[in-house]
Amino acid sequence: MVRNTLGAVLALAGATAAVWSPFRAWNDGRRGRDYRIEDLFDGITDVKAELAGSLLLPFVFAALVVLIAVFLRSRLLVALAGLVTLGFTVLWMVRQGQAGGGIAVNADGSGLGMGVASAAGGGVLMLLAAAIMNGRRGRRTRRGRRDVAPAAAPVPDEGATYAPEATGQVPTMDGRHTSARPAIEDARAEPGQGSGA
Repeated sequence: MVRNTLGAVLALAGATAAVWSPFRAWNDGRRGRDYRIEDLFDGITDVKAELAGSLLLPFVFAALVVLIAVFLRSRLLVALAGLVTLGFTVLWMVRQGQAGGGIAVNADGSGLGMGVASAAGGGVLMLLAAAIMNGRRGRRTRRGRRDVAPAAAPVPDEGATYAPEATGQVPTMDGRHTSARPAIEDARAEPGQGSGA
């Protein structure tokens, strides 16, 4: 329960960081929402993207997957959202490196910005959340163990007679059971001795 709660908090924090990242600077002051999804596959251009077709789209998708995963307590879906977020971030970095001849973080604010760090950090948080969460399987196993009742001892019928020969145990005065075999063997041996005498 605690691990699922902690995992859910981390997953939601990662999703929030990922969705917020396109509104921050990604490279040389250019925000992530200004990059088109097509640029990730065709190469980075200077064409400004519409919001619905920008880098925001995969991160919103990942955030929706996280919301569903937290509701279902699904580690797999949280991990999938983290991989989507990291995948698009790394793909953007590869394309940006190809377009600009490399990527760098400079002290004057040029180069990679905080938006990239926010997206990458969000993806890592989602993967960490998936590793922490127990998921639903552990709870189902505990419930299955709770539902199994212990086997009850058989109750003899009221008309049944007690046969110590069958069980090998006879009750004593204090309620304990002792082995009946020596007593039975002695009882069988005595008539034979009497007839011999």
